[in-house]
Amino acid sequence: MREVTSERTAHPVLIFWILAGWVGFLLLPWYGIEDGFFSFGWLLDGYPTDTDYAPAAFLVAQGEKTWLAPLLLPLLAPLLVLRRRKTDPAYAKILIAAGAVGFAWLIAQGFGIGIRGWNFAWLETAFGPLGDRQFGMGYGAMLLASSFLFLFAQGIAARGAINGDVFVVSAVSGIIVIVTVFVFFPIAKLMLAAFITEEGGYSLLVFAAKFTDSRIWSLSCVTGPGRCGAAWNSLFLAVIVGALTTILGLVFALVATRSGFRYKRALRALTVLPIITPPFVIGLAIILLFGLSGSVTGFFSDLFGIRPTRWIYGMPGVMIAQVLAYTPIAFLVLIGVVEGVSPSMEEAAQTLRASRWQVFRTVSLPLMRPGLANAFLLGFIESMADFGNPLVLGGNYDVLSTEIFFAIVGAQYDQSRAAVLAIVLLSFTLGAFYAQRRWLGKKSYTTVSGKGDSGVHPEMPAGLSVPVYTIAAAWAAFTIVIYGMIVYGSFVELWGVRDTLTFKHYLTAFSMRLEDGGIRWTGSAWDSFFTTIKIATIAAPLTAAAGLTTAYLLTRQNFVGRNAFEFGTMLSFAIPGTVIGVSYILAFNVPPIELTGTGVILVISFIFRNMPVGVRAGIASMSQLDKSLDESSLTLGANSWQTFRLVILPLLRPAILAALVYSFVRAMTAISAVIFLVSAEYNMATSYIIGRVENNDYGLAIAYSTTLILVMLTAVGLLQVAVGKTRIGRRTGQRTGQASGD
Repeated sequence: MREVTSERTAHPVLIFWILAGWVGFLLLPWYGIEDGFFSFGWLLDGYPTDTDYAPAAFLVAQGEKTWLAPLLLPLLAPLLVLRRRKTDPAYAKILIAAGAVGFAWLIAQGFGIGIRGWNFAWLETAFGPLGDRQFGMGYGAMLLASSFLFLFAQGIAARGAINGDVFVVSAVSGIIVIVTVFVFFPIAKLMLAAFITEEGGYSLLVFAAKFTDSRIWSLSCVTGPGRCGAAWNSLFLAVIVGALTTILGLVFALVATRSGFRYKRALRALTVLPIITPPFVIGLAIILLFGLSGSVTGFFSDLFGIRPTRWIYGMPGVMIAQVLAYTPIAFLVLIGVVEGVSPSMEEAAQTLRASRWQVFRTVSLPLMRPGLANAFLLGFIESMADFGNPLVLGGNYDVLSTEIFFAIVGAQYDQSRAAVLAIVLLSFTLGAFYAQRRWLGKKSYTTVSGKGDSGVHPEMPAGLSVPVYTIAAAWAAFTIVIYGMIVYGSFVELWGVRDTLTFKHYLTAFSMRLEDGGIRWTGSAWDSFFTTIKIATIAAPLTAAAGLTTAYLLTRQNFVGRNAFEFGTMLSFAIPGTVIGVSYILAFNVPPIELTGTGVILVISFIFRNMPVGVRAGIASMSQLDKSLDESSLTLGANSWQTFRLVILPLLRPAILAALVYSFVRAMTAISAVIFLVSAEYNMATSYIIGRVENNDYGLAIAYSTTLILVMLTAVGLLQVAVGKTRIGRRTGQRTGQASGD
């Protein structure tokens, strides 16, 4: 009798989502709040009778927005399953039908009816003038859509999909929907522009003509005195940057984990400095060093009588800036992988009389292949999508990202050309993704299993340590010089004209005073500073959660469409930020998802722009975790959610830290997408800094950038303390001695 009662008892998660749907329909404002997503003033401003804040139930009861009334049927249907067994065929059918019908109706009415009535002429022809309108979705519509989605997932799980695992089915469904809405939908809107003619129609011939443009594919730099097209320039640069950042990231990871270097904390801080700096600031520092009037240029000119040139403008300058900026990404990915290699395997090889070099070459390095491949892929994609460095240092070296920017915001304003360039860029990044998958193959890189591992990593072989230390020292010195120039420039009164040291720029940006018993923030930069901190703080944990959950699904679960699922999660990272910004404006400026001018659109753009780093870092780390860990947990009665939370996540601390650090600092320093998405109410730090640069106020711009660097260094340190280190029972004593033949 108890067993029957247990089977009849509805799952708490099901009850939660049923209640959530009713709350969205009966209590929360159905349409977006004019004061912004994070505003709750509507609770005291006419709610619920004011139609601007009214829930759907109130609008329907008043005879307004009658197209919302059919949503009551899929809301009522799930109540029928509360007293049914899960094995009852009707249980799954009702949930699937209710979720699918409700979600489909929400989409249909959202896209069919807009701010001026019918969105499509054929609907007006079929049903006549509407005489009413609607705005973008609000709290109520969003919560009800989520309810329908997860009711559908519960029904799918009840039918046995992915072994009937509710958590996995729900996670896959949720990520598919949000990636579709916030990645595929805006990019699809933009891609359609590639076929648009001047008359507003669509033509394959127009697309073909723009796709084969010589400005994209020309090889004149090889066959003659001319310049190569933007596509080949971007590809060549991205391959070099991807390789160099991977090598440098591995060098720093080895120094941090496989050496007796005493200042590892300082090294870690130094390697992440470039990633927390607005890229155009690094470009300015490089110009001050190597430009026509740069310090280094002037020194060699006076010493050897060498005539200064503009060599830094073009591929060399962009390459130096990108390698400096993106090496930390490779380091953050690789340090977790290098730490994750099993010391027991290395000790076993040494026991068999292998030298430390042989151990590194035949055991350690092959097990790092997932991390190396992911680091190269991220460096390649970052170089392809980079906009700030080529804009400052590119000169006549055209790349796809800047060409897209000028096609959109330049005098030509050619969205069709921008879309064609984006397609070319996407084809390159997908090619790199495919090559990475082929290189890794189907080999196993598992090094952490359920068995105890108390080994200690051996130090690098002597033959490797010398070049590693040399490269690390040279790069660290170069980084210190770059940041010395940045800090010095923030105190110079007028850069290049008056070298008097002053605090004027800091006081202008961040002055404050006590007034009427409180603090008054009088500096011109405070508004953008507080907005940036708030947006980045909200976006970082959401980005890390989405990225690591996706990585778990990709490495631990098999389901239909898995490859397409992985492609979707990487797509936003492969598109330049300028394209992301413009596509978001096109997609979310009108109902049903009306987000332009709000803080939410900034948070969403950061989540889906930066999520792939969490995905790749998670995949690289989880590739080293034996699936027997999951199986043991499930055998002991834990479900997938408990296994993920209590077993997998504690072993992913390096990946969690990488995702949190990267998403936070990129939200603080992002440029290209932010330019299009900021508003008067939500102005970001980088947008403010660019405004100062355009007004030739370099001192204030660099002072603000220096302040951001200090703030982000503090945040990175706090994140490291909060996340902690991976602890898997290894010895912390003396390292293993040198094997024979070393």
